[in-house]
Amino acid sequence: MSLTVDDFDFPLPPELIAQHPATERSGSRLLHIFGQQRIDRQFAELPSLLSAGDLLVFNDTRVIKARFFGQKETGGQVEVLLERIVDAGHAIAQIRASKAPKPGTRIKLADVFDVMVTGRAGASGEFFALELVDRSNLWELAEQFGKLPLPPYIEHPAEGADETRYQTVYAREPGAVAAPTAGLHFDEAMFARLRSQGIRTAFLTLHVGAGTYQPVRVDKIADHRMHSEHFEIPAATAEAIATTRARGGRIIAVGTTSLRALESAGNPDGTVRSGPAETGIFITPGYRFKVVDRLITNFHLPKSTLLMLVSAFAGYDNIRAAYAHAVTEHYRFFSYGDAMLLEKSDAI
Repeated sequence: MSLTVDDFDFPLPPELIAQHPATERSGSRLLHIFGQQRIDRQFAELPSLLSAGDLLVFNDTRVIKARFFGQKETGGQVEVLLERIVDAGHAIAQIRASKAPKPGTRIKLADVFDVMVTGRAGASGEFFALELVDRSNLWELAEQFGKLPLPPYIEHPAEGADETRYQTVYAREPGAVAAPTAGLHFDEAMFARLRSQGIRTAFLTLHVGAGTYQPVRVDKIADHRMHSEHFEIPAATAEAIATTRARGGRIIAVGTTSLRALESAGNPDGTVRSGPAETGIFITPGYRFKVVDRLITNFHLPKSTLLMLVSAFAGYDNIRAAYAHAVTEHYRFFSYGDAMLLEKSDAI
């Protein structure tokens, strides 16, 4: 099946792009998609759609304050979005400026501290490597002086409410510059209901990078190279997956980041390898899933790699029909929007 980027385009009225979250975390709508069938539900109904012995796998990454405004030595204004903090003194970042900075360029961020551009980074050189100058801890500087990096399609600057609502309630491991947004629908009351029904939970960590918003710049999707992201699967999570699989339960990935980590670490028998790793997995129609049986996710951007992923999971034609339905029924799209529950399909 030879697909192009245009095969993943769809018309989306701008007013359907959610600018703010629902009043309650679990107050969103839920579109349940299984094969060619679709049922409009509320996210609060999710526990009734799961069974005792099922396992939900969450990404517990925490969004850091990764956006900075700064100035080059020449006086030029720049915007820096950290892709990844490599260590206390080094980072990889997107830089928006009138002219791309060259190696050796020094930039003052937030009028407080300096970084130096040391070169290009990323699969195709789309990012910049930065080195902290004269200060010791980039993690602390980001927390103190950075701004929460809301996605580019959210038109308001980060507000006090965003500091809470653009984090999952279970966020623990700092390092992401974009939230694993499927998890934003879960609150403590939802977790209590899941536990009471014998539905188990497990966690992994994948630090979502700024590359998640990078457009696909090739026509044929087979020519696209994914950005790399770091993830880690604890031994307890690998054991929970093996136990669930042995007992006939289903593995449900909460979000595409959880799914990408699980499939990257997956074994042919549906179990996973524990430990730290990097993934540049690019999932498109035709991919055969090893680990994940069901997927909870939000609605994704036209022509995006995530739309390609869900098309691979639930079936290309099924997703096209589901998205058309979601537009007609005025579902709310993207990070602060509504959710889908997808059943794995054998259709390509």
